[in-house]
Amino acid sequence: MADGAGNNFDIVILGGGSGGYACALRAVQLGKTVALVEKSKLGGTCLHWGCIPTKALLHTAEVADMSRESETFGIKSTFEGIDMAKVNSYKDGVVDRLYKGLQGLIKSGGITVVEGEGKLVDAKTVEVGGERYTGTNVVLATGSVSRTLGLEIGGRVVTSTEALTMTEVPEKVVIIGGSVIGVEFASVWKSFGADVTIIEGLPTLVPLEDPTLSKGLERAFRKRKINFKTGVKFDSVKQTDDGVTVTLENGDTIETDLVLVAVGRGPNSAGMGFEEAGITVDRGWVPTNERLATNVDGVFAVGDLVPGLQLAHRGFAHGIFVAEEIAGLNPQVVVDSGIPRVTYCEPEIASVGITEPQAREKYGDDNVETIEYNLGGNGKSQILATAGTVKLVREKDGPIVGVHMIGARFGEQVGEASLMVNWEAYPEDVAQFIHAHPTQNEALGEAALALAGKPLHSHA
Repeated sequence: MADGAGNNFDIVILGGGSGGYACALRAVQLGKTVALVEKSKLGGTCLHWGCIPTKALLHTAEVADMSRESETFGIKSTFEGIDMAKVNSYKDGVVDRLYKGLQGLIKSGGITVVEGEGKLVDAKTVEVGGERYTGTNVVLATGSVSRTLGLEIGGRVVTSTEALTMTEVPEKVVIIGGSVIGVEFASVWKSFGADVTIIEGLPTLVPLEDPTLSKGLERAFRKRKINFKTGVKFDSVKQTDDGVTVTLENGDTIETDLVLVAVGRGPNSAGMGFEEAGITVDRGWVPTNERLATNVDGVFAVGDLVPGLQLAHRGFAHGIFVAEEIAGLNPQVVVDSGIPRVTYCEPEIASVGITEPQAREKYGDDNVETIEYNLGGNGKSQILATAGTVKLVREKDGPIVGVHMIGARFGEQVGEASLMVNWEAYPEDVAQFIHAHPTQNEALGEAALALAGKPLHSHA
């Protein structure tokens, strides 16, 4: 085994996804030497099998819907169908361009990229293909994998990874799981012309969101004729020559052409030597303190591997934080509740901060105030023919602690929402800012005006 000076670094990072490569880029900016170990492609799940390709599909779905509905806007066009070969070519082109850009960033940064499957040998050493790389610090950034609930994946039963490479649109789809991944694929396939049914064991779709958003999405999905069954779990999934039979715990059966298992993602830590090196592992997750340090001195963990929100931008933030922490900059802790969250179905859901139930639990029922601004009063939303709501949650006589939005393209408004919550803005603070008219961004200002007791385009 080569174990010489050439393989000694300030930081060895295991995993080249969002958290890993962000850590690497920031660390070299701070003068650190970095080895970045990746067994597949730099960019990880987000770039190649998650965020980017799914959002490309969602954009093609939006184009399909607009072509169908163009006469509403006085445009005569004909929708002839979906060419999945061209859809995939467009999607893959987006991914390829971003991948080349990332490779350029990594190369220009002087980061040593080690291709191969890495394993943690001890608190300072990662082994790849029989060769060892040592670091004063080690960062675990191995990400997550699709959960399957014990179902055998193959044939007509797929996860999001296989769903991204499909060459034809199924006629009927059952999606097991009604959270982010499930509702995004439901939205895509419905726009592509499939008959879609979602099975969600909890009482609502997107159950982690504020109840106002869950109800709004269910209302919108009913209007789009996306079927869903909530509060019921599946019992079995059986493939036949002709399709798949899904049996629910209440005895109902659904015959379908395809089943998407979309029940979330679990930590990717098995067989990587973490426990053998003394790292505490809890059901696959790697717990850390608030400064992302594991129980072993000098070893940090970032991104989906750490219990909490599974978001690429959380991984970016974790990676930057750890690089600055190692460099002694004492960066500000990354708090999950302050991270913006977007679900890119149609209509989009965007939120940051805590929900109304969480606020009532934290502050007490008498110490929470909320306002819901209906997009019926927003000019740009009417132009776009979208319905929805902006909901603000505040501590009584205190700052805004939650912003929850639903409507077409509202993911683009989560930036200001994030500033409102993370800078602990009062409604009066936001109300004094002038929001351009007509924009959807204006809806945030209108909601703040209403919560400040001086509504303009809404009823008090």
